[in-house]
Amino acid sequence: MKTNAASHWSEYFIEGAGLAVFMLSASSFAVLLEHPASPVRQALSDPLVRRGVMGLAMGLTAVALIYSPWGQRSGAHLNPAVTLAFFRLGKVAPRDLVGYTIAQFLGGALGMLVASVLLGPALAHASVNYVTTRPGVALPLAFAAEFLLTALLMTVVLHVSNRPRVARFTGLCAGACVALFITFEAPLSGMSLNPARTFASALAAREWTALWLYFLAPPLGMLTAAWLYTRRSRARKISCAKLDHPNHVRCIFCEYHSPSPKSPTA
Repeated sequence: MKTNAASHWSEYFIEGAGLAVFMLSASSFAVLLEHPASPVRQALSDPLVRRGVMGLAMGLTAVALIYSPWGQRSGAHLNPAVTLAFFRLGKVAPRDLVGYTIAQFLGGALGMLVASVLLGPALAHASVNYVTTRPGVALPLAFAAEFLLTALLMTVVLHVSNRPRVARFTGLCAGACVALFITFEAPLSGMSLNPARTFASALAAREWTALWLYFLAPPLGMLTAAWLYTRRSRARKISCAKLDHPNHVRCIFCEYHSPSPKSPTA
């Protein structure tokens, strides 16, 4: 059964809401771990330890969103670069690429607006600065880091999701990548991987440092990974664009619908 374009609005809404939750989580943990008045910040003096905790928190946030009922419905891309890569692989329709991308940018911005209201001056403090992503090294090195990390992340997603025996672990692997990248790479490029995530923080902070880098490197990294995967795995069929694909949840990408009791073969 085919779905029409209008019926995809719920998936678009979920994508926006998912990134809003991610940004709210990032903001809350950043205040907890980095604001000078936070008792957690005072107890954890080692920046590497704090990044490790932040990485774990955001990795678990990503995993929770991917395996949530809403994430299972939309596919939990939460990132325009991910959606673009699956579009390049022929798994996302053009209208859904546009719908997901707009929703992700709007959702990220809304998440930061809510975080600003809830966390107030603590989020604006220089030590937190609206969790903006800023290069910590020369721009060419930061660009290379963002490119390589996004390429690695998409490579992991494609290799795991396209193997039936381990496909259910795709979300866990993606979350583990996020946790490791934040822990060890964040000082280099700011660890964005996501144009909508960077835009949301930049909009809240009114700080546009090297925005082009985060708009260009992640899509290029994921598109390159998608291209390399198809070159190496020509005989392997590429599965759906969802990171978690339970068969009882409808899918706008493969146009699957949960069978109704009256129509078991729908």
